[in-house]
Amino acid sequence: MTKTFVQSTDDVVKFLKDQHNLIKDLFEEVFSASTAEAREKAFVELRQLLAVHETAEEMVVHPRVRREVTDGDEIVDARLHEEHAAKVQLSKLEDMDVDSDAFLTELTKFREAVIDHAEHEEHEEFDKLHRKLDADELERMVKAVQAAEAIAPTRPHPGVESAGLNFAVGPFASMLDRARDLIAAAMR
Repeated sequence: MTKTFVQSTDDVVKFLKDQHNLIKDLFEEVFSASTAEAREKAFVELRQLLAVHETAEEMVVHPRVRREVTDGDEIVDARLHEEHAAKVQLSKLEDMDVDSDAFLTELTKFREAVIDHAEHEEHEEFDKLHRKLDADELERMVKAVQAAEAIAPTRPHPGVESAGLNFAVGPFASMLDRARDLIAAAMR
């Protein structure tokens, strides 16, 4: 499992923005890898981080935005639509040969969509939450996000974008994903 550690653990907005930066760095690692093995390793780390990060946002952040932010339902619904599309794309990438030109072409499109999505989250959700919540609430949300990430699936599951579905299906999917990850790592 990739390390999702980031420096800021006292403010959920800073924590998630730091993870967005880590995701961008992992994309660069995938693109700049000099061997297929290095590209595969970087891609697995990227996939795992994206999966746990999005699950935590779906379980913790989006519900809070719905309650706290003006037009929160519309904002979150748009992000969930993007997250569904990203999970579909990521699933497709998982099945591709990381050493192929087709993989790099699809990954380029995927990176653009992920970065666009992250910018929407930062401006339409995170910054607004930051203005609404006090320091204690922001810190409590970091702990909730970290707890959600600890039990989140490590692979994309298109169709599981709501908090309710993540709570119902997520722990089972997480157990299966983590078992698949361990077996795949042992087979390398």
